[in-house]
Amino acid sequence: MNPFSFKKRLTADGSYTLFSDEMEESYHSVNGAAQESRHIFIETGLKQVKHTFIRVFEVGFGTGLNALLTWAVCKEKGIQVRYETIEAFPIDESIIPELKYDQYATNLPAQAFARLHSSSWGETIIIDPCFSLRKIQANFTDFYPEGPYDLIYMDAFAPDKQPEMWEEWLLKRLYEALSEGGILVTYCAKGEIRRRLQRCGFQMERLPGPPGKREMLRAIKPSKK
Repeated sequence: MNPFSFKKRLTADGSYTLFSDEMEESYHSVNGAAQESRHIFIETGLKQVKHTFIRVFEVGFGTGLNALLTWAVCKEKGIQVRYETIEAFPIDESIIPELKYDQYATNLPAQAFARLHSSSWGETIIIDPCFSLRKIQANFTDFYPEGPYDLIYMDAFAPDKQPEMWEEWLLKRLYEALSEGGILVTYCAKGEIRRRLQRCGFQMERLPGPPGKREMLRAIKPSKK
């Protein structure tokens, strides 16, 4: 059971996020939930992987928006994605229809967003010929990603809200789970997080962030020479 309660909140681009009064944190930027996910995880992450079969691991399934947008790009581009994601506290399914995220993936079947949430946990589900989904309900701090992955979405709550999710030894696990040349993207641009990722072995890039955020980080696992 989720220890925090979340309520729907409208963001600046007209899309919804969920906000917790107790945590004083939302799942997405209040400057625009949909545009944040597209900018960080799709444009600077998914679309930079030049394979026709992409293995994605997401830290923090959350509302499922990143998974939905990834599926939509798969459908559009004719690529295949194996999507794995971990979430300790799934959101209450009763609030899912209120988010109205299907409007951001109009090339997908009706009720695509609801299907992501209704899919069984702990199993690999063929959602679409181009998209398989495995949701893992577990604490990230106790989890060893199997990999190898081509792309990691690091989308845990911010380090000042969930510092345990950003410990260097956990970031090292993500580094080890990536294939050579693999990419990790995150909205977090804090200097200490960038330095931790560097110490893990990543080559770091500071990139322009989405509206309302100056920077984001992209980390690349170098290929062996």
